[in-house]
Amino acid sequence: MKNRTRNIILIIVALQLIFIIGLLALPAAVQAIPGRYRVALSERSRMLSDITEGVIDAVAPVATALPAPSQGSRGDQVDIAALIAEDSPPTIVPTKTNLPPTVQPPSTEAVNTGEDEANSTPEPTAVPTTTPTPAPTPTLAPLPEQHVLNGMGVIKQTFNNCGPANLTQTLNFLGNDITQTEVAEYLKPNAEDRNVSPWQIADYVNEQTPGFSAIARSGGTLEMVKRFVSAGYPVVIEKGYELPESGWWGHYLTVFGYDDAEQELLTQDSYLGPWDGSGRTAKYDEIEKFWQQFNYTFYVVYQPHQEEEIAAILGPEMFDDFAMWKNAAARAEAEVESNPNDAIAWFNLGTALTRMGGLTGESRYYQGGAQAFDEAREIGLPPRMLWYQFQPYLAYMKLQRYQDIVDLADATLETQGGRNVEETFWYKGHALAFLGDVAGAREAYQEALLVNENFYPAQWSLDALN
Repeated sequence: MKNRTRNIILIIVALQLIFIIGLLALPAAVQAIPGRYRVALSERSRMLSDITEGVIDAVAPVATALPAPSQGSRGDQVDIAALIAEDSPPTIVPTKTNLPPTVQPPSTEAVNTGEDEANSTPEPTAVPTTTPTPAPTPTLAPLPEQHVLNGMGVIKQTFNNCGPANLTQTLNFLGNDITQTEVAEYLKPNAEDRNVSPWQIADYVNEQTPGFSAIARSGGTLEMVKRFVSAGYPVVIEKGYELPESGWWGHYLTVFGYDDAEQELLTQDSYLGPWDGSGRTAKYDEIEKFWQQFNYTFYVVYQPHQEEEIAAILGPEMFDDFAMWKNAAARAEAEVESNPNDAIAWFNLGTALTRMGGLTGESRYYQGGAQAFDEAREIGLPPRMLWYQFQPYLAYMKLQRYQDIVDLADATLETQGGRNVEETFWYKGHALAFLGDVAGAREAYQEALLVNENFYPAQWSLDALN
């Protein structure tokens, strides 16, 4: 064979190898493209963005749903309805807010007894310590048919920044001239971080903004939102968000007005605008549909001298964590009864029961929570669900279903966005620690801190592991 012919063959083989290697590496390469660059491209050239997104969808598609649980890991079943219907509350385990995690691999005794509750993400926040224990709820005055908070401005969020943007809107309205950049520097030091939880926002207000307090709660109602607005307080709700081109996401929305005649809330949407401050209207039923996807979670910012008014609007059961979660569980159970195929209702039920387990240390609540999460996964949950809500990890951890945690975390980590959720790495680290993979756990905790250096639970976990 002539040298020239041999060289041509070698060149062709080399090119084929490069092409094959390129194809194999392409999914990882496109997944590594920072989300903010993809958004910037879509803002500058829709045509190039469509081509890029088409390639990404072809080589690294987002799963249609989170993985279903394995049939062999379900454990002994409990009667969820009977659990919720119990009249007398069990003994509440006294805990401090935001205790450092104390993962002790490979022992699982603490998981079984509930003594390891500090492993749970502390959400939503407890009432600020200066808030007095509320007296019995007084009779509240009738609400006006409509009310709008004049002067409520709008902040156009930067990439994936609805958490800091909505808090900035609220603080600005209340007289604090803080900027979105300043809020994000603490809450989201990594611009790619996909989630800021309500408890993180409330903690930031309580600890970093002198003269202001905040409380985050779940199980809110439209009546409660309207009462806050009529009393002068904007309410930030956490909700689902359906975008035609990319599917389901989580979002924050600031409510600053309502109109019963039109059955509408007036909101400031940091993603959709409008940017003239006039606000965006949304029908009550539309708000409830998407608010349900986050267990009707909300937060309110106020000044310390307004605590009694805040307490009166919330009512005593919103200050009693067990009562709040029991009510949330009953509400979710009613939604499941109405529609057994409502995956979100099952998920909310699992969240409420797991939170009740965290307060009591009783494994039957964790078992009920896991059963509800299993049902939600069987029906099909949005693939980005665990970017924002994390209680399935805790329920499974308490029942020693560590592989379920790893499976859910890995499914979340398959996408570029999912790799920018610090809680995913944190809970995966717990599971790996209990499975005896201490090196893997340490690496997961370190990854959580790379996503958000201010995520102190991961630092506590790392310190405990070391």
